[in-house]
Amino acid sequence: MGDASKYQYKHFKVDFPAEYVAHVQLDRPEKMNSLNPAMWENLPLLFNQLSRDENVRAVMLSGAGDRAFCAGLDVTSDAAASGWPDFPDHARKIWAMRRHIAECQASIRSIEKCEKRRSFFSTVVDLHGVVYGGGLEIPLACDIRYCTTNARFCIKETDVGLANVGGLTWLPKIGVSYSWAKEMTYTARVWQGEEALRVGFVSKVFETKDELLQNGLELAKEIASKSPLAVQGSKAIMDFSRDRPVDDGLHFTATWTSAFADAEDVKTAMTSGLKRTKPKFAKL
Repeated sequence: MGDASKYQYKHFKVDFPAEYVAHVQLDRPEKMNSLNPAMWENLPLLFNQLSRDENVRAVMLSGAGDRAFCAGLDVTSDAAASGWPDFPDHARKIWAMRRHIAECQASIRSIEKCEKRRSFFSTVVDLHGVVYGGGLEIPLACDIRYCTTNARFCIKETDVGLANVGGLTWLPKIGVSYSWAKEMTYTARVWQGEEALRVGFVSKVFETKDELLQNGLELAKEIASKSPLAVQGSKAIMDFSRDRPVDDGLHFTATWTSAFADAEDVKTAMTSGLKRTKPKFAKL
């Protein structure tokens, strides 16, 4: 089991409910878990630390409280903390803003791919209540999405007159209809659990948050019981191939698979199969 005391990040709560499974909660329920500067800063630090923890193979991500997974950007907090100075010209102001946006993008992408090295876990995100704006971009960086029937999703940018941080790049790549993705983007229409399931935004829907968390944990436990090398390899291959031609994906697959063909995990799995026992794979 992991050591939760090693994870002390403001507005995040981390515990280890099962072997090799970490549960990360956005922990700002009084503000509907909206994202303030401390959360933008701590998110990549937290996930980089998780990626280096040999006791973590799967991460379940959720939001504290009953009202929201994440209501998006805390505009008041962000504006107050940004403290934009006066710039000598417009070009320098734009450069500073672009750097700020890139930092926010890197923060969210740390869930999918850590900056220092590939993350050795899969992410399961449990979505309930309000999932708006920037709060919608976080699950787009996760591997598997579950939600409740009453979860409410919305891309808010056309309502607030501001372009997107990164979700408009990620959304079409998760397998939803491109037409549907554009409709949701242009109209800022709210969609809920059953529609999210129908279009492929999530893979399962549950009636209550308790059911959602229970099933999310069971899924994370199942993933964590598998060969960590095989899970990580599958994630690496699928993420690489998603954005590239088939030939590139096949070349990457051949290189990756040949590098790990003689892994101890293969022998462990074969021996357990012959003995009809559950395999126990070594830590990474």
